[in-house]
Amino acid sequence: MAFASFDNKRGSAPLAEINMVPLIDVMLVLLVIFIVTAPLMSHSVKLELPKASAQPVQAQAEKIDVSIDAAGVRFLNGKALSREELVLRLAAEGAKPTPPEMHLRVDQSVPYRVVAETLADASRAGVGKIGFVTDPSTAPAASGQAPQAGPSPAGKR
Repeated sequence: MAFASFDNKRGSAPLAEINMVPLIDVMLVLLVIFIVTAPLMSHSVKLELPKASAQPVQAQAEKIDVSIDAAGVRFLNGKALSREELVLRLAAEGAKPTPPEMHLRVDQSVPYRVVAETLADASRAGVGKIGFVTDPSTAPAASGQAPQAGPSPAGKR
């Protein structure tokens, strides 16, 4: 190996060589580690697992439709009920092993108080999965808002 020195016998430029000894040392250590650990990775425990013939049971939760019309009348699966009757029916549904999913359809003119009462009744009855059903075909223009003319400000650069 050659190193640079302070004497000017060879010239004034230092000698530039890459020292390969640390690289070779690291490679040899890694080679030894891989040689030792490679046989350990192929060992496994041989097991004879039991066979199961039954299929897993997929309990499908049924759904119930709760609707509230513009007059505030509550419907369960299309049948008109009072609030007290709905609470009793929701309690019976919530007591099942797999409580049903409740789909709530509400007229847009119904006060929120009626909706909040129905949600609280369902929660107390044990019906925890509630989905709000809306009409996806209504656009902002159909609800009385005028459409914007021209490109939006986000589209300009």
